[in-house]
Amino acid sequence: MDNLDILLPLFSITVAIALGAASPGPSFVLVARTAIAAGRPAGLAAAFGMGIGGAVFAGFALLGLITLLAQVGWLYLGLKLAGGLYLCWLAFRLWRGAKQPLTVSGDGDATNGSAERGPLRAFSVGLLTQLSNPKTAVVYAGIFAALMPAQPSVWLAALLVPAVFVVECGWYALVAVAFSAGRPRALYLNAKHWIDRAAGGVMALLGIRLIVESVRG
Repeated sequence: MDNLDILLPLFSITVAIALGAASPGPSFVLVARTAIAAGRPAGLAAAFGMGIGGAVFAGFALLGLITLLAQVGWLYLGLKLAGGLYLCWLAFRLWRGAKQPLTVSGDGDATNGSAERGPLRAFSVGLLTQLSNPKTAVVYAGIFAALMPAQPSVWLAALLVPAVFVVECGWYALVAVAFSAGRPRALYLNAKHWIDRAAGGVMALLGIRLIVESVRG
C-alpha cells in the first residue's frame, strides 16, 4: 500500500469530521461562552478537552466498541440519557449564574465567584460535554466505515486518532480565539444575563432532545 492509499482516505475522513465539528451544537456554545466569559486560556483549555473527547470517540470507533453499542441497545440508550442529563445540569448552572456579576481584571481574566475556575475546570467541562453525546461516536464510526478502505493499513489506523484530535481541537481553538477578542467580550459583559440564559436554553434543548430520544428508544 503506497502513501496515496493512506493520504486520500485520511484527508477525506478529516474533512468530513471537520464539517461536522463546524456545525453548531453544545460544544460550540460551551467553548464560545467559556472564551468570552473566562478568557482565552480557559477557552483554549475547553478546546483541548473537546479534542481529547473526539480522540476518545475515534479510538472507540476504531476498536469496534461502537458495534457493541449498536448490539446492546440499552447501553447506548443509557449513555444518551446520561449525556442528556449532563447537558441539562450544565444548562441549569448557566441559567442560575446568569445574574451573577462578572468582573474582568487588568490581565483579561474574568471571574464571577465559583462559576469560573480557570483552564483546568474549562478542560474538564469541555471533555465531559464532548463525551456527553454518544451520537458523535456513531457518526465517527459511520464516517470511518464509509471512507476507509476495506483493508486499512496500520499507519492509517494509527494516524486517524491524532488527526481527529487536531481537527476537533483546532476548530474549537479558533472559536476560542475569536470569541475571546475584545469586541465579543465587551458584548458579553454588556448582555451577560441574556447571553447566559440563551446559552443555557440551547444546552437544555439539546439535553432534552437526547433524553427524549433515549426514552423513545
